[in-house]
Amino acid sequence: MNEPASRRRIITAGLAAAGASGLAYGARLASRYGLIPPDSGGIWGIGETLTYATERVLMSGGSVAREFDRSAISGVTPVNGAVPGAAAYERLLAGRFSDWRLRVDGLVARPSTFSLDELKQLPSRSQITHMACEEGWSFIAEWTGVPLSYLLTLGGMSPRARFVVFFPFDENWDSLDLADALHPQTLLAYGMNGQDLPTPHGAPLRLRVARQLGYKSVKYLSRILVTDSLKDIGSGGGSISPDIGYSWFAGI
Repeated sequence: MNEPASRRRIITAGLAAAGASGLAYGARLASRYGLIPPDSGGIWGIGETLTYATERVLMSGGSVAREFDRSAISGVTPVNGAVPGAAAYERLLAGRFSDWRLRVDGLVARPSTFSLDELKQLPSRSQITHMACEEGWSFIAEWTGVPLSYLLTLGGMSPRARFVVFFPFDENWDSLDLADALHPQTLLAYGMNGQDLPTPHGAPLRLRVARQLGYKSVKYLSRILVTDSLKDIGSGGGSISPDIGYSWFAGI
């Protein structure tokens, strides 16, 4: 048996045993293998840890979200949240984002900025996937954009990197671990259903994370930060979500 497969079996067996012999044991095992989410310190910390660790072990083979035919695209695409009211965003919106730039920095060898036109010149991918909201509604849409993995590779991501943080023009910042950041279905989307991304859906650019609930697909992006730690960003929970009662990890 090769080492990665053996390691997965050991961790999986240990996490399964936690249900019978105690959550604390499962949490200690997850810690040993570096499978602790950034919001593990809260009241539901052990549960968050076991959920995240179990999913990462069981899905470590590269699971993908289902992709649909064009005929499945929803006629109605609900919107969650308001368009940012920040003056900087309103100016960019009025100028049709001609002056907008995405900054990519942190633990990368080549920090860069990109205009919307420059992003559209990079290799792109389209996918038709299901967007599920934690509040109960959902829809299927086609998303077009640059694979996040391509942009991170282009920047020369450091071996020290562990997380990728996404800052928007509103307060709804978030982050991904490398398993989701480098996943082929994780996009920086500038198109939806064959058109430019609509303003209510996050124009000019949003994150689209097909394997997680909708609130992880951050809208209105302005900056991407590559880092080895989230403890000094915000309240240290990895996103705004733990501050308002949601989990950092929202895998589906």
